[in-house]
Amino acid sequence: MKKADLPSKVCPICKRPFFWRKKWEKNWDEVKYCSEKCRRNKWNEKSD
Repeated sequence: MKKADLPSKVCPICKRPFFWRKKWEKNWDEVKYCSEKCRRNKWNEKSD
């Protein structure tokens, strides 16, 4: 499968798009952050 065909989301912390990964297969709906670093900094999230 090509990267363009994979589902994607935008990280609320860094505002960058990230794509589906095999390790997120079972909980893709719950994945909110692109990386562990962003997840740890979630308290910095700006509400728009």
